[in-house]
Amino acid sequence: MKYFLKTSSALVGFAMLHGTAFAKDYSGVTIEAKLIGGQQYEQLYSRIADWEKQTGGKVKIISKKSHFEIDKEIKSDIASGTTDWCVGYNHSSFAPQYTNLYTDLNEILPAGTMDGYDAALVNASTVNGSLQMIPRAQFDVSVIYYQKDLFADADNKAKFKAKYGYELSPPDTLTEWKDQAIFFTNPPNFYGTQYAGKEEAIVGRFYEILVAEGGEYFDKDGYPKFNSAAGQRALQWFKDLYEAGAVPKGTLSYVWDDLGAGFASGTVAVNLDWPGWAGYFNDPKESKVAGNLGVKVQPKGSSGKRTGWSGFHGFSVTKDCANKEAAGDLVAFLTNEDSQEFEASQGSLPTRAKVWGVLQENATDPFRKEALVAFAEGSKHAFPVPQFAEWVESTNIVYPKLQAAILGDMSVKDALDKAAKQVKELMEDNGYY
Repeated sequence: MKYFLKTSSALVGFAMLHGTAFAKDYSGVTIEAKLIGGQQYEQLYSRIADWEKQTGGKVKIISKKSHFEIDKEIKSDIASGTTDWCVGYNHSSFAPQYTNLYTDLNEILPAGTMDGYDAALVNASTVNGSLQMIPRAQFDVSVIYYQKDLFADADNKAKFKAKYGYELSPPDTLTEWKDQAIFFTNPPNFYGTQYAGKEEAIVGRFYEILVAEGGEYFDKDGYPKFNSAAGQRALQWFKDLYEAGAVPKGTLSYVWDDLGAGFASGTVAVNLDWPGWAGYFNDPKESKVAGNLGVKVQPKGSSGKRTGWSGFHGFSVTKDCANKEAAGDLVAFLTNEDSQEFEASQGSLPTRAKVWGVLQENATDPFRKEALVAFAEGSKHAFPVPQFAEWVESTNIVYPKLQAAILGDMSVKDALDKAAKQVKELMEDNGYY
């Protein structure tokens, strides 16, 4: 059964009726938007037609690309001064680098727009006192997805215990995950796991495994500390999987859409991934693991802490937008309770508290219940990336070093030492110490 929340048609009708009755008139206004694209983000954009119908305004999506590609395009616009489009993609991990681009939403959002958001989310959306983004129903903290039949098979259980000395069950630790990934691998057609292998994606994964191993990325004074014993254990985990052939050969070029498609293809046993993929993974029209899908809280490292790199997606309005009021109305509409309920029906986690209650009330499907338990538990262990404008720039320094160590071109220690030295120089150049 597809992973859907059944939204009341009466509720939708009420929202449409009252939205039409009280909507402002933006006839003749066209809002240009640059948005994130990809399977888990697309469904919400169908709601844009509802906003156009209610307000008379028009939305022109002038760019829609993956997380990293839209970030590069936005930075190019900033450099060239071509920022007169209005609505843009944003993310809590990326927001500090966009403060010269996006306006303070407190000045343009309709009254009450931020009601229903937890104060922590509002604070995370605020940079230097300016509300830079409004969260959509895309709160992210990765959990473990796995193919259930592999863990239920009696032959697998017996062979695994004979080899590793403990019972086979969905992984609760990084060590178990690695053991199982190696055990299940049968290349070139089946692999035990996979991971994002480039750009901010692999650095974020390294960061959370570093924390789970008891390390820290920066100390309280902003000095990089990831080149520690914990950091070496974390990077060695990636390297061990790669050297064992337990991940696809293309892993070091993978980012999120590659991973989603890979797990849905049925060729990966265990996958650490975002909540927004749940509906896609359990949709029999899209995924070969549908109906055979388990989900549980993310794994622990040797410190006893669980991985938990987290953040959330949102919308912002540029300072150069010619009609900020209309743009603000659009982003408020795309993140209101009805929109969040609609988006969460596809598997995403809402950022409005009331919508969480709706999810739980409508969770009748067994997989839905299992997933919500895992998501709720996983969110208890969530932690953001360091909040500074150069975060993404620093990851561009670090990820080639991680790749070099995984490939064996550098030792794990040398890779981390060199990356830390260069990140320290970046921080010094930007006046942090």
